[in-house]
Amino acid sequence: MIMLTEIHPKLPMRNKAVTKDYYIKQLGFQTFGDQDFDGYLMVYKDHIQIHFFEFKDLDPKENYGQVYIRTNDIDQLYQTLLDKQVFIHPNGFLETKPWGQREFAILDPDHNLLTFGQSIQ
Repeated sequence: MIMLTEIHPKLPMRNKAVTKDYYIKQLGFQTFGDQDFDGYLMVYKDHIQIHFFEFKDLDPKENYGQVYIRTNDIDQLYQTLLDKQVFIHPNGFLETKPWGQREFAILDPDHNLLTFGQSIQ
């Protein structure tokens, strides 16, 4: 039986150094792999990876990149990011949604939307 085993979303970035700094220092990710590819960045945390490709002409206000990330302790993750003064999306503060998830959302420096969620059922 063939099955899909993982997903590694690819999101646009304007500046590799800025993106790397945000994901490592603000969100607690690490770089993935031991090679540094020009115009490409791979980061990971726990069981997820996010890849980024260089798009220098990206207009952040026209970027619709989005990733939904599940977690096992949404309240602690939210508090950790607040403690690090990570900007929470104005429409994405932590709340329980009608579809049975507790969620919050942030925008990275290129306005890729990262939504974090945990099932409450």
